Amino acid sequence: MAKIVLGIGTSHGPMLSTPPDQWGQRVTADKRNPQHWYKGKSYTFDQLVALRAGEHLERQITPEMWQQRHAACRRAIGKLADVYAEAKPDVAVIVGNDQMEMFKEALIPAMSVYRGAEIANAFPDEEEIAKLPPGIPISVPGHIPPEGATYRGLPELATHIIERAIADQFDVTSLATLPANVGHIPHAFGFVYRQIMNDKPVPSVPVVLNTFYPPNQPSVRRCYDFGKSLLRAIESWKSDARVALIASGGLTHFVIDEDVDNAVMDALRSRKIEGVAALGEPIFQAGTSEVKNWVPVAGAMADLGYAPTVVDYVPCYRSEAGTGNAMGFVYWRP
Repeated sequence: MAKIVLGIGTSHGPMLSTPPDQWGQRVTADKRNPQHWYKGKSYTFDQLVALRAGEHLERQITPEMWQQRHAACRRAIGKLADVYAEAKPDVAVIVGNDQMEMFKEALIPAMSVYRGAEIANAFPDEEEIAKLPPGIPISVPGHIPPEGATYRGLPELATHIIERAIADQFDVTSLATLPANVGHIPHAFGFVYRQIMNDKPVPSVPVVLNTFYPPNQPSVRRCYDFGKSLLRAIESWKSDARVALIASGGLTHFVIDEDVDNAVMDALRSRKIEGVAALGEPIFQAGTSEVKNWVPVAGAMADLGYAPTVVDYVPCYRSEAGTGNAMGFVYWRP
């Protein structure tokens, strides 16, 4: 039977693929956004500036601080890439999310499993690039090779995961191909292929959770239970494959909340999901919802008895409102 030989949790935010002196590009979009989620409530940018004035976040957004934190993130990504290479997995199951790159408002499944034989990651054309928000175009090469790429899927394992999920009362969507007129897998997955697997990906199964968009977001508890189903599926797959189980996303963003991040990290170390679930579903909105991508993987690792190694936690602030992306990098080995 297949064996999980590695677990990874990694952030994938655009700031990781943007030179630190350009982090301010995203602040233009932050100021336009009328709905910033922080501690379970929605605020405008100016309201956040006033609310968090006492934290003196201006000290967090100097060029020197940006350079230091970007360097720390790049070291952590390099470490995860090294750990991945050392583990030598044969295949990977990647848990991530979609941000209207693949699905659109007309159809957003709660949980999906990609079972195609090929996974497209074509570089967007000029028209598509022009439609991206400020600060995003510069980061695209971080998850899509300029020449594009096609990766190997794993239909046999994907189908087995779907069948196990259905048996476990999860009504997952089956994806045989990307939707019409979509040329690339979401960046949650492209980031892993490019920066953790260093453009040499093994055959993989993308598992897509709708963390972002109401009304059908799976709860933390539901994601945890789904992780148990993933574990059962992988371990019962009739193969001698060495499997990497990878979570892509998080931590708190687009507004950083270090209290939430610390609670998540504490839950990882204690191997108990209760600390995350107890924060309440209103916390997990916008980018912070991507913590739910980590939950199935962390739960599976806890069931396996694998202890986490926290490579780094780096809160990358980009404005005095506290906008930015808190980055986390963790791995689990037997």
